[in-house]
Amino acid sequence: MPLPPLSPEQLVKPRHFELRMSLIYATLFVSLGTHVPYFPLWLEAKGFDAREIAVILAAPMFLRVVTTPLLTALADRAADRANVYIGLVGAALLLSAGYFLPPTYAMVLTVSMALTIVWTPQSPMADSLALSGVRRFGSNYTSMRKWGSISYLFANVAGGFILAATGSGAVPAIIFMALAAALAAALLAPRMGRPRRSSPLSAADIQHSAPKLLNAYFLYFSIGVGVITASHAFLYGFVSIYWKSIGIGDSVVGLLWAWGVVSEVCMFMMFTRFFNSFSVVSIMVMAGVGSIARWIAFPLVWPLGLGIAGFFAVQTLHAVSVALVLIGLQKMIGETISEERTGAAQGIAYFSNGFFMALVTLASGPLYDRFGVDGFFAMVPVALVGLVLIGLAARSAPQRRVGR
Repeated sequence: MPLPPLSPEQLVKPRHFELRMSLIYATLFVSLGTHVPYFPLWLEAKGFDAREIAVILAAPMFLRVVTTPLLTALADRAADRANVYIGLVGAALLLSAGYFLPPTYAMVLTVSMALTIVWTPQSPMADSLALSGVRRFGSNYTSMRKWGSISYLFANVAGGFILAATGSGAVPAIIFMALAAALAAALLAPRMGRPRRSSPLSAADIQHSAPKLLNAYFLYFSIGVGVITASHAFLYGFVSIYWKSIGIGDSVVGLLWAWGVVSEVCMFMMFTRFFNSFSVVSIMVMAGVGSIARWIAFPLVWPLGLGIAGFFAVQTLHAVSVALVLIGLQKMIGETISEERTGAAQGIAYFSNGFFMALVTLASGPLYDRFGVDGFFAMVPVALVGLVLIGLAARSAPQRRVGR
């Protein structure tokens, strides 16, 4: 399906396009790099138990699976996606101030659910703007996107040192200030007009193309990826709380989170050289096995006296359990899905990841409440289910591209 032609205005490259997009990515990921590792610590400090924390973390995940495709589709129809992006960041800034209110369970849950509606679409919308520049002007996506990874790492490390000095009560303030910086950068977003093709999470694209993608190979593979990804829910929800409970300081917690991201980036850099010849099924099997090894090792590190160095070693497996999943999914879509169906394929994969992550996050609260760090062992069968689904995908692999 040919792309619609560019208008004369769309052929004009905005000034300093790459610099402006790099600034957007750099500010966008500071708030995310604070929220993932430290928000559970703030919840615990405010007196919420493990079950309440699980609900507060999981409920927004269920909601955003529905709302994010709708908002990205809305942005595709807007006169300019940059205006929608600015509105979302501004709304997120205002809603994040709700965490300064008295932190009752109902209040925090309500703020979290409202915030996820306007927060989650920001990353795919930024990608949509950046990729328009790649297609129209030949911009280098990785040179812009890398600043998001760098700022995420910075937030992990700096957040730990800030909390070590101030306590976890500073988390809402850090998120608020990060979103304020993101809004300032958003006001500089390059105007690109409407996209020539719907964004990867377009609800309309999913509705149109999904029936052609509902084949056994794609379904088994995307659900398997979602389940393997969901086995990380216990880690994201409760590992910071566990590390603090055994006396590890905030600054070291930040470094441990950052080390996982560093390992992920290293895998991205070395993948083509060492793993590109592997089939997507082999890549996903390695990711599943790496996840299982990680969940078995985590509860054993401290009892075996391996100390903080042991946790750094286990965090290195982030390169396998997370990076290979991300790469393997995109490799599968690129090899088997025709170009006009990639948007729908991305959307269905996003739904699978988000739905199963929310389910396992919800279950992680009672697991941590009852078993503590041994709850990681419950993630082993989750990852095994994902591996079985990948095996079923291998048995039904197509001999040609699907989704035509």
